[in-house]
Amino acid sequence: MKLFDLTGKVAIVTGGNGGIGLGMAGGLAAAGAQVVLSGRNQAKGDKAARDLGHGAIFVAADVTRKAECAALVEAVMERCGRIDILVNNAGIAVRKAPQDLSEAEWHRVLDTNLTSAFLLCQLVYPHMVAGGGGKVINIGSVMSLFAASHTAPYAASKGAIMQLTKATAAAWAKDGIQCNCILPGWIDTDLTVAAREQVPGLNEMILARTSAGRWGTPDDLAGIAVFLASHASDFVTGAAIPCDGGYMARG
Repeated sequence: MKLFDLTGKVAIVTGGNGGIGLGMAGGLAAAGAQVVLSGRNQAKGDKAARDLGHGAIFVAADVTRKAECAALVEAVMERCGRIDILVNNAGIAVRKAPQDLSEAEWHRVLDTNLTSAFLLCQLVYPHMVAGGGGKVINIGSVMSLFAASHTAPYAASKGAIMQLTKATAAAWAKDGIQCNCILPGWIDTDLTVAAREQVPGLNEMILARTSAGRWGTPDDLAGIAVFLASHASDFVTGAAIPCDGGYMARG
């Protein structure tokens, strides 16, 4: 359907060299977008771009650093000439009780998960305006609404990313820019493999609560990413949409 056709569009996907980011990038590329993956690991990123195909490229950047965010945007403009879609997906977690967290750990999570999204939104904004509009897709979590004893900085960052989405949506609707947030449930990635190793009983709890009866896969995020990046969602902005297999439906 033409509503979902992304031919001629350029998309940046941070944290796009693996996990959920790569799953969404695959959907965007298959729909016709020129995808620019970004992350810190050059070798991993180059391989991800090759495996993805569809002309995908990788640009290394540490998105916790404003200068590197700016260099990423500049590189995309130089190589691709436009930016239509920004997927703020880069994220980390530190699993400790609140009293055991260091200030450095707190800031590392907030800078990676939240501040990077704010910086990149600011940086791509003038290019989207010049191009006649755009799509911002921020990646929250079921932890945007829920929390656990070991998720203080992660949950704080993901709750804030949902509110950042609403604020930018309200500010930029007049510019033809839609800003939305995906709330993934428990997806089988390197990040959640570590969680299962660190949190006893987590796997059993997730399977019991998730209505679909399974963990999600990165490819489960491809369709909603295409929807929010395409003209099909032109009247959808400021939304936070779960993609969780029914995890939050259980109350």
